[in-house]
Amino acid sequence: MTNLTLSLFILRVTLAAFFAVWALEKFLEPESTIAIFDHFYGIGGLPEWGSYAIGAVQAVLILAFLLWAKFRTVSVGLLLLMHAGSTLSTWQQLINPYEGPNHLFWAAVPTLGALIALFLLRREDRLWMIGASK
Repeated sequence: MTNLTLSLFILRVTLAAFFAVWALEKFLEPESTIAIFDHFYGIGGLPEWGSYAIGAVQAVLILAFLLWAKFRTVSVGLLLLMHAGSTLSTWQQLINPYEGPNHLFWAAVPTLGALIALFLLRREDRLWMIGASK
């Protein structure tokens, strides 16, 4: 096992854990998801079942990202686009990092960088993936 192989595996697992927290929140605290969609995305009136549906789709995407080599480009790409959109929607907090708790939004930036790196190296990321060639 090379350092690159292990590094990519660590990136994949930790990113999956990061996104799993957000997917799980959509089931445990749907009111938070509804407020976020209203405030950051301008989508008011999201029903509670909408939060559950989004969480379910995200959970499936995270599992594909974590486990299946066959869906690597699609799963990494979709997570990258989803997270890029989410990060860009907080641009006001990012340009004012020392106002209130805005510095916490900056955690999304290295996460975005990690996703970009994993997307660029996705063919090298094979450790413990279903259907990955050696």
